[in-house]
Amino acid sequence: MSQDRKTIQEIPYSVLDLSPIIQGGTPAQSLQNTLDLARHAENWGYTRYWVAEHHNMPGVASAATSVVIGRVAAETEKIRVGSGGIMLPNHAPLMIAEQFGTLESLFPGRIDLGLGRAPGTDQLTARALRRDGRSSGQFFPELLAELRGYFAGKNPVRAFPGEGSDLPIWLLGSSDFSARLAAELGLPFAFASHFSPEYTVPALRLYRENFQPSEVLDEPHAMIGINVIAADEEEEAHRLSTSMLQQFISMVRNRPEPLQPPVEDIDAIWNEYEQAAVTRQLAGSVIGAPQTVKEGLQQLLDETQADEIMINAAIFDHAARLHSFELVSEIFKGSR
Repeated sequence: MSQDRKTIQEIPYSVLDLSPIIQGGTPAQSLQNTLDLARHAENWGYTRYWVAEHHNMPGVASAATSVVIGRVAAETEKIRVGSGGIMLPNHAPLMIAEQFGTLESLFPGRIDLGLGRAPGTDQLTARALRRDGRSSGQFFPELLAELRGYFAGKNPVRAFPGEGSDLPIWLLGSSDFSARLAAELGLPFAFASHFSPEYTVPALRLYRENFQPSEVLDEPHAMIGINVIAADEEEEAHRLSTSMLQQFISMVRNRPEPLQPPVEDIDAIWNEYEQAAVTRQLAGSVIGAPQTVKEGLQQLLDETQADEIMINAAIFDHAARLHSFELVSEIFKGSR
């Protein structure tokens, strides 16, 4: 093994939160759970707390992402808070510049702007969000340039707040498109390994090999998102993970639903095709007791050489979800 091998104790670890709405629950409860998890995550040493934009999804409460970020930042003191991500084709870049300029003004030095090019929803909802011809992801580089122009004060129209804001812009991706663009622009890159694991290593290699130094970064900086479900016992962790499996089954069926309670027999729910599709999407997930999770995280780090890891955990019971994130923090801190 190489002497310069990175260990998980040496890199930042963060939270990705979709503010899951559980079966029988409400968005209000989900958002309160988000605030509770954020406060705990700060105390447990997590570096960032990102929330994600999704629409027309009954199991996700973070649709108004900028609003949620503001409340999470107000409820915490030092953890960085941001978007994982804002789906830029859904928005006028001027509005995003103003929203995140406002957030950076309120919480200086703590706001991250992660940007994606997908709509974060189905095409019908995408049209409801933004009806002009630039709502397609192919216009993402143009929209990104416009957005960065507002922050730099280089556009004919000016963004107040926004202009002069020095907040990190991350590009998010699940394929090679944003990897290439992030490399070309010298921006940090976050890859969605939590639902696109098979493309992780190729995308990161592409990003690193094509990286052009910029005023933002001298060298590439890559983060990966991973599903991690930890519990005191292996069997319990795998039982908890069946909520995540059901979440992905519902997406394969094109019938998204609130996060379902765990089940004892997932084979009674999915068919052979669904099992194959979900297993492929979740192949990078790390599930188990602390030692299993520690080994799985280190293996992923060895494979990807990521500079940061961001943890997602779709767990039905809030107390179990908190415990999972606490166990993971102990693993990263080396106390497990």
